[in-house]
Amino acid sequence: MRFHFKTDYDHDIRLFPDWWNFSLYAALLAVMVALPFVISSFYLGEVTNVLIWAIAGLGLMMLTGQTGQVSLGHSAFMAMGCYTCVILMEAGVPFVAAFVLCGIITGVIGALIAIPALKLHGVYLAIATLALAILADDIIVILSPWTGGVNGKFAPDLMIFGYEINRWVNPGAWYYMALVVVLVVTLIYRNILRSPLGRAFAAVRDSEISAQAMGVDIARTKTMAFGISCAITGLGGALMGLFAGAFNNETFNFLLAIQLLMMIVIGGLGFIHGAFLGAIVVAFLPQGLSILTDQMGRGFNIPGLEMGVFGLLLIAFIIFEPHGLYGRWLKLRIWLELFPFARRDLFRRQKSYLKTERLR
Repeated sequence: MRFHFKTDYDHDIRLFPDWWNFSLYAALLAVMVALPFVISSFYLGEVTNVLIWAIAGLGLMMLTGQTGQVSLGHSAFMAMGCYTCVILMEAGVPFVAAFVLCGIITGVIGALIAIPALKLHGVYLAIATLALAILADDIIVILSPWTGGVNGKFAPDLMIFGYEINRWVNPGAWYYMALVVVLVVTLIYRNILRSPLGRAFAAVRDSEISAQAMGVDIARTKTMAFGISCAITGLGGALMGLFAGAFNNETFNFLLAIQLLMMIVIGGLGFIHGAFLGAIVVAFLPQGLSILTDQMGRGFNIPGLEMGVFGLLLIAFIIFEPHGLYGRWLKLRIWLELFPFARRDLFRRQKSYLKTERLR
């Protein structure tokens, strides 16, 4: 068992708790950098897909996991980021600038939409955001002169400082680009959590009444969370559309938003690691089911099998492990550290809300 001896208040907000954690993440980064040299292009594409899903998951995690605001409409902001990036590139804006601008524009529009939407709470907010996701499909069709409507758009060629990045020609370059974006977004996310704004997010999530009593501006904090969340999700949507090569209004339907929410719940709500673990499940489970059904024979194909398995996984985690895969790993790690002195009721569930919160 390792002990952290804290001698300063700044130790609570350090980027890494100790050198051991830093060395683990450094080793993981080294493995990720070397990955294109040890796996095939097919699996490299799947890992790239995991990284893209993780970016979108980090965006929703900022809102739902850190601030406690449930959203079923983030597919609309993924579509907004994707179309904005491509339209800017078609207008002659370089890819790097268009990519950054699409995140900023999506975040600003998301914050403006949040001003009236966040007056709602709980299931009413979820329904309002779900309506936004469904409405986005019609808006894309109506704005067909810019979006291409049902015909969609093809992703333009990506050029970064004169170097072409093509998924089929050089998949390793695509992978490294996604990896860089993931690292930057994760560092921004982690530093936000270490800031006073991140502490305000946690206060609003745990109890709005207590946070307001401590001087937290609830409306401003929620709006900031929604804006930052939409900006990160927009970046994930842009990469998803560019990686697919072609997209239309059906690419970012409301089922994508539900899948995104399932991803962070399965991975571990409120944990950065949960977005990555959930992304691994979302990206590799369909491939695993496809391989399994192919081995079982043609007659074993079941329509809707993928969404059915996702639904069963979600129900199982909500009932048996609300903290997701990462929460289960934390419990296992603590149990191993305390063995053989671990108590049976060490991880008994406790209420995470105040009685006054039930009146909302």
